[in-house]
Amino acid sequence: MHRLYHIPLSPFCRKVRLVLAEKKIEVELVEERYWEKRKDFTLMNPAGMVPVLRADGLVLSESTAICEYLEEVHPEPALMPVAPAERAEVRRLNSWFDDKFHREVTANLLYERVNKKISQSGYPDSKNVKAGSKNIKFHLDYLTWLLEQRRWLAGDRLTLADFSAAAQLSCLDYIRDVDWDRSALVKDWYATIKSRPAFRSLLADNIPGFPQPDHYADLDF
Repeated sequence: MHRLYHIPLSPFCRKVRLVLAEKKIEVELVEERYWEKRKDFTLMNPAGMVPVLRADGLVLSESTAICEYLEEVHPEPALMPVAPAERAEVRRLNSWFDDKFHREVTANLLYERVNKKISQSGYPDSKNVKAGSKNIKFHLDYLTWLLEQRRWLAGDRLTLADFSAAAQLSCLDYIRDVDWDRSALVKDWYATIKSRPAFRSLLADNIPGFPQPDHYADLDF
């Protein structure tokens, strides 16, 4: 049995959860309040961050490293293309969502509105929230541009890039910060990926003090 140390509204943990579920790998979820700096957890991952996956006698950290390990050890269903150019595009988009989208949007919205309250580390900074609300429009427009040319974000088939994007957006959707009316293409893409069996555990998440919006688990939102 794999064991994943995570927090429910971490987009990086959600990305790993999606990969595990898509590949039908059984996993025990252990919620880890990493900001409390539990000694045993810090020994597992000196960086002190989630996700951390115990698998095959290994302790793995950093979401992309975990996902690529799972892809190599459990190659079916494949979430990386075969062609080098296509693999490069998946990695580029994975980096886009893990770095640029996360820094410009998720950190300014989710972390300000939710993480600070849960970890008792302060109050939301209104400047950051305004910046996140502005920046997400650009990213939704970029997603629209990609989907005007492709069936999925990186090409003609579902890849890790789609899970990276959906993990970020699902967290923001939970706190009502995605304007799905901005792009019918993006909404249809998200509805399709949200309907996959791999998404079920994410839709079942309930964060104390932050109830799900009515549309969150609705497949026909």
